[in-house]
Amino acid sequence: MLDHVFMDAIGALRDAFEGALLERHAQEERLQVDVLLGDVTWETSYSLPGEGVPPRVVAEITLDWPTWSQTAYRSWTIGEGFDEPPEIDVEVVLRVQRLVGLPEPGAVVGTLPDAGPTLGDEALQRSAPTVEHQFDHELQRTEAAIEVSYEGIYMLSEAALADQAAMAADFGALGGWIASSLVKLGDLKLEFRPPDDLG
Repeated sequence: MLDHVFMDAIGALRDAFEGALLERHAQEERLQVDVLLGDVTWETSYSLPGEGVPPRVVAEITLDWPTWSQTAYRSWTIGEGFDEPPEIDVEVVLRVQRLVGLPEPGAVVGTLPDAGPTLGDEALQRSAPTVEHQFDHELQRTEAAIEVSYEGIYMLSEAALADQAAMAADFGALGGWIASSLVKLGDLKLEFRPPDDLG
């Protein structure tokens, strides 16, 4: 494993999700590097245990490490300091899927707070919901989904850079918050199609 603060952030998030007893979807996990710009992106998804495939409710998480953050981090590692602290862009998408009918956005959004948990000094901010429709070859609607995203920036303080435990503490609340949000969404009185693995 690379000894890098971005990998430490990934590890801290994984620990937070495992501590919240969420189920990881390893087949959907990706670590990508933009070879032209140099940005590094990590994507993963977690659901409540026993949801089936695909799960009814799922959290899709993206961390983005921009090139300029790498430059600031490198300056810090060689003792030069930085003008602006490096940061990680964070997005959490809470998705309700396999819906038989059209979801009522107000009912879904009403179960979620306007702001997500605080990472460092900033809370994740909620965006407007997105509704998705899926059709078959005869153009009959087969199912629908709705998702709400929370986005923010995690600024890496000197403490977080110097001590992985500080970063783990910052990310620790995210696992419990996601688990709680998925439970609330799963408890909505909505009709779901059966998972693929049950036919």
